[in-house]
This record gives sequence, C-alpha cells and structure tokens, in this order.
Amino acid sequence: MEFETISVVGLGYIGLPTAAAFAARRKNVIGVDVNQHAVDTINRGEIHIVEPELDMLVHAAVSQGFLRAMTSPEPADAFLVAVPTPFTDGYKPDLSYIEAASRAIAPVLKKGDLVVLESTSPVGATEQMAVWMAEMRPDLSFPQQAGENSDIRIAHCPERVLPGHVIRELVENDRMIGGMTQRCGEVARAMYQIFVQGECILTNARTAEMCKLTENASRNVGIAFANELSLICDRLDINVWELIRLANRHPRVNILQPGPGVGGIALR
Repeated sequence: MEFETISVVGLGYIGLPTAAAFAARRKNVIGVDVNQHAVDTINRGEIHIVEPELDMLVHAAVSQGFLRAMTSPEPADAFLVAVPTPFTDGYKPDLSYIEAASRAIAPVLKKGDLVVLESTSPVGATEQMAVWMAEMRPDLSFPQQAGENSDIRIAHCPERVLPGHVIRELVENDRMIGGMTQRCGEVARAMYQIFVQGECILTNARTAEMCKLTENASRNVGIAFANELSLICDRLDINVWELIRLANRHPRVNILQPGPGVGGIALR
C-alpha cells in the first residue's frame, strides 16, 4: 500500500516527532491537535515542546511543504493516534481523548485506510477505538466485523522512546506492531518501515498493549528499587554508587542508578 498522506492526531512529545520523521521521508503529513497555539507554532516551522534536533526537522518539513498542522482531521491514507491517556479518580485509565480522536477521524475515513493507536493504553483500547469508529461509519467495515476483509485496518504500535533521545530512538528502536488481524499488522508494518530502521515485529493488538504496560512496569520497578537502595545506603552510611557498581559485576544483575524517579531521568 502507498502511504502518500499520513495524519498524526496529537502533536505532543510523541506525535510531533513522529510526524516530523515521516515528513523527513518526503511523505505529506497532516498534524492534528486541538491546541490552536501548537498548530500555529508548528505552521510557522517552530516547535512548542523541548526535544533536541526536533526544531530543525520541523522547520525543514514545514518549509518544504511536507508538514502542516490543523485543528481537525482531513482525509489521509493512514491515521496515527498519539493522544494522552491519563488516569481518572481511582487510577482508572481515561480513554476520553482516544474516543474524541476516534470520532474526529471517523468522518474522513475511506476504504483502505489504516488507523494506528500509539497512545499507551489498557488492554482492549485498540478494539474499543475500532468500535467507536464503526458506530459513526456503518458504511465501512472494521476488523471486529469483517476480519481480514475489513475496509479499515486497525493496529496498536506504542512508542518506546526516551525523552531527550526521541528522534534517534524513533528511527533506531524496534517496534512491536499489534494488528487486529494479520493483514492489519502487515499494513501497519509497511507504514512504519518508511522511517524505522529497527525491526518491526508483528503480534496482535492485545499483546502489544500488554507488552507496553509490561515494559513500563518493569522499568518503574527497577527505578524504584535503585532509589530504595539509595535511601537505605544513606541511613547506613554506604556509598550507593560503589554498591551498585559492585553488585552489577554479577553476571545476572543490572541495577539502575538512583535518580529523580519515574517521570524523571534514571540513567544506567
């Protein structure tokens, strides 16, 4: 499938770099965001977030006509949803941003389009996204209705990047692509291979969703363990840096360095 026009919905720390990466491969990219300030800033060839090298990529993409930002979706060949998924009270995932994006995309969908959810999401969110779009477009078939023969392809491909290194890691890191069907995954893989140099590994949507949550949980546990060690060593008058260096000489131990904690920067 040819992906001449790609739409990225949500132009934050993941969406904007992803849009710029596609534009750098001379694809027409439509960025969509409800934040008018972000849209205006991008259309000036500037950025509203902080990420090394991104300003140059966005400036070049806008100047060359490969990237433009809008506040509402337009027709495209593929749509990437990269919107926030915060928690509500009781630590329940808030899918309202995904729902809003799904319902905004639905009116401009056409047969053969691909929709990929990149937002970190609970298991089943990709399937729910497909349900929301199907409700609005009964004239089109979706994977939950027609399987491999669906008009619209749906997949989940979560980001796996570190802030401050997003541009490099978007290109070099492996990507796991979870299609709602095998064909959905294959079409999504073909799109990501436009700029991804890492391996694009196919799985199903639920496994991809769970894998991202597993990666985050594993990383968070490692950071928490390192920080607990730091607190204990401080009370016992032990140099935590020496302790970790010595412990990591064990062939099966790899303790992180203490840092600001989850959401901050914890370096190996």
